[in-house]
Parts: sequence; structure tokens; C-alpha cells
Amino acid sequence: MKKLLWVFIALLPLSGMADTLNSNNNNNPNQPGYNPSQQRLQNQMQSNQIQQQNRLRQDQQWQTQQTQRRLQEQRNSTQQRVLQSQPGDATRYPPVNQQNGR
Repeated sequence: MKKLLWVFIALLPLSGMADTLNSNNNNNPNQPGYNPSQQRLQNQMQSNQIQQQNRLRQDQQWQTQQTQRRLQEQRNSTQQRVLQSQPGDATRYPPVNQQNGR
């Protein structure tokens, strides 16, 4: 019985620390333990994360557009070579329009 009491006494400070940690995670200004500077830091970190995600999304879109543009140029170039290698009248096959505006 004494051992159980000593274990309980030893663990008692840990339960107090857990309550402190839980109250620090509180985002409600009307609750005890609310920390406005921690809230500002969390908001700033969340804002930074959203900005990074948006930049990553824009970079991915740009890379996709560049890849599509390069593939289109390769298709046009290949088609032009095939058409030019065909025997016969070159005027029958107008040149392929390059789409550089994309």
C-alpha cells in the first residue's frame, strides 16, 4: 500500500504539467492559460505554410506549362520533318504553325 502511495505521489507533478500544456494549447482568449503571443506565432506559421503551398502550386503549374510547351514544339518539329521528307510537291504541305505564345 505504501508503494502505491509513493507511486501516486511521484506521478502527481506530471499530471500538473499535463494540465499546463493543455491550457497553453487553448486558443480561446476567455480561457485561463491563453497566450496571445503563442497564438500570433501559430497564426504566422499557418500563414507561412499557406504561402509556401501556394508558391509550390504555382511552381508546379509553371513546370507543367513549360513541359506542355516543349512537347508541343517537339511534335511540331517532328511533324515538320515528316512532311518535308515526303516526296512530291512541297507546296501541298503548308508549314506547321509554331505556338510559342503558350
